[in-house]
Amino acid sequence: MTQLQRKQEFYRQLTLAKKALKSKSFQMSFYHLENAHILGQKHVYRHTLSHYWMLAYGIKTNSSKEVVGQLFRIIASVLFTLFWVPKGNTGGSNISATKPIPVRKELQKYF
Repeated sequence: MTQLQRKQEFYRQLTLAKKALKSKSFQMSFYHLENAHILGQKHVYRHTLSHYWMLAYGIKTNSSKEVVGQLFRIIASVLFTLFWVPKGNTGGSNISATKPIPVRKELQKYF
């Protein structure tokens, strides 16, 4: 797959996440946000955008852990994306921000 296809899939996943968030399908929304994060984490803007929407998710679900974690991750994404990212990391506060994770099977074709 090309970088363009990865970018297109990033925005598709982000759109699905926002639709699910709007309809209060929170678990589905977070799943798509994680996918978007995995796909966008090597690009500063897309990486930061995925964390922004995870922050919105945290606010919408009243999760102080997610809100605090995403504020930290937004700053880190701006500062560190060009140097190092933990491949496959899903980006949520439920996982260490520095832990590499195997890329989800459904996303492997983009890498």
